[in-house]
Amino acid sequence: MVAARGTRGENRRVKRIERRAVPDRDPSFLRHRHPVLRRVLAARSVEDDGDLDHSLARLLPPDGLLDLDRAAALLDRAIESWARIVVVGDYDADGATGCAVAVRGLRLLGAADVRFVVPDRLRHGYGLTPEIVEIANELRPGLIVTVDNGISSVEGVDRAKRLGIDVLITDHHLPGRQLPAADAIVNPNRPGDRFPSKCLAGVGVMFYVLGALRARRRERAGTGKAPNLAALLDLVALGTVADVVPLDRNNRILVEQGLRRIRAGRASPGVTALLRVARRDIGHAVASDLGFAAGPRLNAAGRLTDMRRGIECLLCEREDEAMRIAGELDTLNAERREIESGMQVQAAALLDAIDDTVPDAAVSLFRDDWHPGVVGILASRVKDRLHRPVAAFAPEADGERLKGSVRSIPGVHVRDLLDTVATRNPGVVERFGGHAMAAGLTIRREMFDRFRTAFATEADGVMPPELRQAVVLTDGEIPASDLGLELARAIRDAAPWGQGFPEPVFDGIFSVVAERRVGGRHTKLVLRPHGAEPRPRGADSRLDGIAFNREPPLAANPHGEVRLAYRFVVNAFRGEERPELVVVEVAADP
Repeated sequence: MVAARGTRGENRRVKRIERRAVPDRDPSFLRHRHPVLRRVLAARSVEDDGDLDHSLARLLPPDGLLDLDRAAALLDRAIESWARIVVVGDYDADGATGCAVAVRGLRLLGAADVRFVVPDRLRHGYGLTPEIVEIANELRPGLIVTVDNGISSVEGVDRAKRLGIDVLITDHHLPGRQLPAADAIVNPNRPGDRFPSKCLAGVGVMFYVLGALRARRRERAGTGKAPNLAALLDLVALGTVADVVPLDRNNRILVEQGLRRIRAGRASPGVTALLRVARRDIGHAVASDLGFAAGPRLNAAGRLTDMRRGIECLLCEREDEAMRIAGELDTLNAERREIESGMQVQAAALLDAIDDTVPDAAVSLFRDDWHPGVVGILASRVKDRLHRPVAAFAPEADGERLKGSVRSIPGVHVRDLLDTVATRNPGVVERFGGHAMAAGLTIRREMFDRFRTAFATEADGVMPPELRQAVVLTDGEIPASDLGLELARAIRDAAPWGQGFPEPVFDGIFSVVAERRVGGRHTKLVLRPHGAEPRPRGADSRLDGIAFNREPPLAANPHGEVRLAYRFVVNAFRGEERPELVVVEVAADP
């Protein structure tokens, strides 16, 4: 079966380039920074020194996290009674890093017997299902601890309780109408929770739980000595960035502290190995290295085979073993890219064949031969091209059901959208869950047509015209005289950039001096800023640029002018650093 509906067959929408509003007030504490960087930070509502203080002392205290004391007591009791603790993780990078943090942290805090179980994406599905409980029960646990899952596992928790197993749920996903009857639930997004930040990733929640356990055990021991959990922060940073949760100030602290450990050579062997096989500069590691290099290689295990291998990499104590497993994950990631590339070609063909039977507010895509571990990436790629919520489906193992991944655009809360679809169309959606920007669901094969219509119709009702126009927000123009390595380094080092605290994007007019295709589908550029004058001592005013997934020519006329939205980065190659423009969008007219 091949089906696609929900847009008008356009395979890409040109995004309008707009500039961010910048407050009139120029905070005095920013005046020692580069003028361009001052503008960037002011536009992100940075108002005082505290917003840029990434020390651990600024980390939010755990006050307000419901059940945190109860969770610490459960873990403490299990440790003291020599009970076996089984951690149930998830098959994405957040779940994998969270599982590794739990195993490493519990062992640091005195647990003698910690095991882990992770569902197979293709066989078990998501979360603490009754089947996963049965698998965990074979290990004879005294306590099951979930990481990055469990908030919707009502049936799984019930099964565990019938087997006499205590259950601690740590999660960050939005809860459903019924909470599971676990012994403790730590989730900043559960009703009544007063923890100020609702943006913690699953790995971040687990880190806070371990902090509470550490405090409890130190108090009971009557000594000021306790293991330093900061050793886990490289894992926390990786999971937080890879899960694309908003980088509010609290998450920026967690990420920056983890990055500092990585840069100083104090990261776990597994994280270091993932960055090395991706050929990233560990001494200057930034958040994007975690999100676009380490994260995808870790995720490749959960997408194509078994995330257990990824978790084993993160738990390695020896560098040579970590490098060997990271090499396997790198190979898997290359395979994933090849599968994804073929699926993108097929999705483009589906989009070209679309008709007008449903609103164009959302897209649903399905092919019988698509890989269920890659549909999430596909949905994200199509969403970026069309600027529409996208649901991509692949068949589950039984052939009767379809597993779908949904990705959304700013302003459309996709989990709430699925809730509305399920409520108004009983029987169409079997299961769903997720966040504002990403969700997963399961439907029966025969329900695909009904789902695609309901999904597009409900999206149409919540998407005003301004949401349907794709926009690239920029931080304005960089003067030609400032387009140098000094500013590129200042931007790189200013903060951990990411979701909710976006990396700066600039715009300007450039002359295309030269361009050529590289890597099959990318364009390497030599650019000259509009109006640039020769640099001192005859230095060249030209700049290198790269446009990923765009084929030449970029300009309407050969060697003509083009208006670009771009990121201004440091390209480190063979020990040499150079400034480079990474093209984000090409305006229709200069």
